[in-house]
Amino acid sequence: MSPAVHGDERLAARLGELLGPRHPVAGAAVVSPRGTVLAAQGTGPDGDFEIGSVSKGVTGLLYADAVARGEVAPETPLGELLPLGDTPAARVTLRSLGTHRSGLPRLPASAHPWRRTVALWRHGTNPYGEDLADLLGQARGAPVGRPRPRYSNLGFALLGHALAHAARTTYAQLVRQRLATPLGLDCFYVPGTPAHLRPGALPGRSRGGRPRQPWTGEALGPGGGIRASLAGMARLTAALLDGSAAGAGALDPVASFQVGARIGTAWITVEVDGRPVTWHNGGTGGFRSWLGLDRATGTGLVLLSATAASVDRQGFALLAEYGGGGRGGR
Repeated sequence: MSPAVHGDERLAARLGELLGPRHPVAGAAVVSPRGTVLAAQGTGPDGDFEIGSVSKGVTGLLYADAVARGEVAPETPLGELLPLGDTPAARVTLRSLGTHRSGLPRLPASAHPWRRTVALWRHGTNPYGEDLADLLGQARGAPVGRPRPRYSNLGFALLGHALAHAARTTYAQLVRQRLATPLGLDCFYVPGTPAHLRPGALPGRSRGGRPRQPWTGEALGPGGGIRASLAGMARLTAALLDGSAAGAGALDPVASFQVGARIGTAWITVEVDGRPVTWHNGGTGGFRSWLGLDRATGTGLVLLSATAASVDRQGFALLAEYGGGGRGGR
């Protein structure tokens, strides 16, 4: 039986064609000068998804906003905001964290990432349940390599919690105060434990359809722990396009990042058929997400799925169709 479909018929039909039966619970939203259209299958526009590393893009916005407020500076070292002692991580600057140039590893060795990955594969368990104290302990023992482009979950987790410390609050509250509440995002939050999940939060599944535990954790929040609805992500996308979101300057590229790409604060910009596309994707044990902006045409696209199979290619394709640009992926 086909999943129930909600929203714009044209977008719903295209979503079904591109995603196929592997993604029975998914949604897309297109924001353009003509307005916003949404379509969802297997859930409604208020379905509660994990957005994974699109959370890094949110942390990038909060960083740019904190700089504009004068709460932090790009050269502020982590050790000025977090209790890291006289360790290499304490000397890392916020600017380098935001552009993935801190030299910090993707994950700390002390977190035993391989062991956690095996547990995820075998049992579907959440590999990221730490609190902030655990994260700081891992950071104190983390080596810092040379400052080259190197994607770091650890770095963005630390960046978000440093920004929260500068604002004298928690990361979850910072997201609510500076983005969710001002933009009217009813479902846009950072659950610290499974008990903090909203009623009806969608369950995620592996690429093969196996159930996966929700990814919750205080430490995880800034790097991959935000949950949001399709409707909320559409409103965020509109605010990024019109510049009304706090810290929207984070979208602007400031440094090179990998071949053919540039980076702002978390946000990646690539040329696709001669047109710049600014984007970020996300993945957890049971979800995938993609948010892309064709800023030249004022068009944005959000794609969310409660299955852990990539939606990057489909996101680029839909953005091209609705924005008039090209298609591609990473």
